[in-house]
Amino acid sequence: MAQDYYKLLEVDKNASQDEIKKAFRQKAQKLHPDKPDGDEKRFKEINEAYTVLSNPEKRKQYDTFGSNFDGAQGGPAGGFGGFDFNGFQGNFNGQNMEFDLGGIFSQFFGGGMRRTPKGANITIDVSISFKDSVFGVNKTISYFKKKDSKKHELSIDIPPGMEDRQALRVTGRGEPIEGGNPGDLIVAVHVEKHPYLRKNGQHLEMELKLLPTELILGTKKEFEGVDKKIEIKILERTHPGEVFRVKGEGIKYSAHSRGDLFVVVTLDIPKKLDKKARKLLEELRDLGV
Repeated sequence: MAQDYYKLLEVDKNASQDEIKKAFRQKAQKLHPDKPDGDEKRFKEINEAYTVLSNPEKRKQYDTFGSNFDGAQGGPAGGFGGFDFNGFQGNFNGQNMEFDLGGIFSQFFGGGMRRTPKGANITIDVSISFKDSVFGVNKTISYFKKKDSKKHELSIDIPPGMEDRQALRVTGRGEPIEGGNPGDLIVAVHVEKHPYLRKNGQHLEMELKLLPTELILGTKKEFEGVDKKIEIKILERTHPGEVFRVKGEGIKYSAHSRGDLFVVVTLDIPKKLDKKARKLLEELRDLGV
């Protein structure tokens, strides 16, 4: 029996695809098993919810069957659970859904409902750069099916904001099965780590180490962002831990919009001091600086 997928993602039943995607990403960030406070069970639950609600056809099935929807199979589970049998023709006309009518009548009169068999899923790994995970990328992937041992190619769009080990599901591209539906293709995405940038929802974060004199006197700093050089101005008497916001240098979340980059300033203490530097610092100390 499926849980309430809308409640799991905390979205309204009329939520748009963009709202559903945004809600999933925010929760996935917090619940991912690799996170310190991650929750593998809840992560799997929201992943299942997103898999269904992000697919227009599966979402229609779920909205029709409600708690009787089988998230694993992408269709109805055993039992009618309040299903309006009189509205069957109107609800499913033209939706390309496969049902065994004999099984439905058998269920209605006390028998078991037969599910259409489904072929095995195929899982493949794809690696992308950190930059591609920020902007999204189209990848042509190759894989083999056991049934025919042939090489299959498929072009897929990997959306912006993908996290390492997050997976995409391509319906019907898995192993075929006689008398049933083919399985799915599961694309496990591996994202290369960036030396200092980190993702946080639609935003990016980084630490910027500054010398004590740079924090006190102010300075300008230039560094490489995701796709270009960025310069920020550090004001006089800046304290360690202060955050500078660079607008529009985060993750792309729509055709013309990006999140922001947040730069956290930290103190960089020199490991060694020569005699001249030590003397100057001692003089500053004596002056109360």
